[in-house]
Amino acid sequence: MRDFVYNIPTKVYFGKDQFSHLGEEVRSFGDKVLLTYGGGSIKRSGLYDRVMEELRKAGMQVWELSGIEPNPRHTSVQKGADICKEHDIDVILAVGGGSVIDASKYMAAGRYYDGDVWDFHGKMIPIEKAMPIVTVLTIAATGSEMDGTGVITNMDLHIKKGRAHPLLYPKVSFLDPTLTYSVSKYQTACGAADIFSHTQETYFAREDGMYFLDTVMEGLMRTVIKYSTVALKEPDNYEARANLMWASSWGINGFVRADKPFPWSCHPLEHELSAFYDITHGLGLAILTPRWMRHVLSEKTLGRFVKYAVNVWGVDESLPAWEIAEKGIECTEKWLYEDLGLTDNLTALGINEEHLETMAERVGGKIHKGFVDLSKEDCLAIYKACL
Repeated sequence: MRDFVYNIPTKVYFGKDQFSHLGEEVRSFGDKVLLTYGGGSIKRSGLYDRVMEELRKAGMQVWELSGIEPNPRHTSVQKGADICKEHDIDVILAVGGGSVIDASKYMAAGRYYDGDVWDFHGKMIPIEKAMPIVTVLTIAATGSEMDGTGVITNMDLHIKKGRAHPLLYPKVSFLDPTLTYSVSKYQTACGAADIFSHTQETYFAREDGMYFLDTVMEGLMRTVIKYSTVALKEPDNYEARANLMWASSWGINGFVRADKPFPWSCHPLEHELSAFYDITHGLGLAILTPRWMRHVLSEKTLGRFVKYAVNVWGVDESLPAWEIAEKGIECTEKWLYEDLGLTDNLTALGINEEHLETMAERVGGKIHKGFVDLSKEDCLAIYKACL
């Protein structure tokens, strides 16, 4: 096991009766706030009015930026950064899911940068300062409410790229499971696939897993499997929504990755899909993951697959090892495509082979020293298996 430093500087208010603290927390960073959100769902649900009332009671001056996209564009990030500069904003309040929060993180950094905010991802310029961010989470999926990573898309270049920095952790996050009651079945399913993937990617990104962290991840994956199906049947089941929301945060806040495992594989593959086709991130992961699993299953990796199948899916450990591994993959597919009801191929989304070669070329060089190294040819084979 490797040495590590673990520090999560995000204060979390979890539960349905915590909203009264929103104004005081935002106000602690200054009196000018930029409120960021996506479409009109927070207005239709009444959440917008609740947020504005708390900010009003706290004496805040409010500027707004709406319309942040599901795969947030660098252009929206630039708009937010410019508003913060022009009005000398003190704090950003991101109300929404991972896309709104990710975009807000780079608005916070862009506030102190004179150039194009895409430079943070395109040129990897240093992040030296960032504004404080407070979040109100409305969907369990990316875990961005409790990590320092932001994934941004440049559709002009067809590039979707993530970058992490300690300054980008939200200062305070409000996690109220009741706010996710109105999330559609499709988005609930995609969110569950995303949470699961974050944990599974880390679980498979090891040679010799730390037993303690392995058991935590196995429990996280079982939690998502169990409560995703409950939430689909009972959208207002508090226990189900609460478990999914907390699993979202802990699947990617660095805790289970504390011993610095290998790089992920499915996420880089999916980022190319989203960059070219603007598909829902969780859906792309759901389509890719079983194909990746089958592609990398070998005598060398068999042990990890057996452990996964037995401890996550309850496959009979007395069966032959290869049969156990195959059953683990089959269980994964059944959950994603039957229980969650997600599409199991790219062709159904109107995606063909047109850009696969380019995508495989770009991502092939990034996935190295991983659970299994993937060349351009490997990536192309996985993409084609998804059609």
